Amino acid sequence: MNSATDPVLEFLNEYEIAVPIGVLDNELSPGYRTIKRALEELEDREYVARDENYSSYFEITDRGQAYLQGDRDASND
Repeated sequence: MNSATDPVLEFLNEYEIAVPIGVLDNELSPGYRTIKRALEELEDREYVARDENYSSYFEITDRGQAYLQGDRDASND
């Protein structure tokens, strides 16, 4: 996980919407590439998922929410 992982999950959790990477890039301080790498890893761990109607949009999953709440240890995924 990288410096954008938690900020990405926190943003998606707070706003409860699916957004494209460009929105995350505009709203968060890590750069585009860092956010992109974080999203790839989060998607592999099933912490985020692509919106079923807009494949370039990402949303937090229940698993991602559990990680944010401390109910899931990322080292086990």
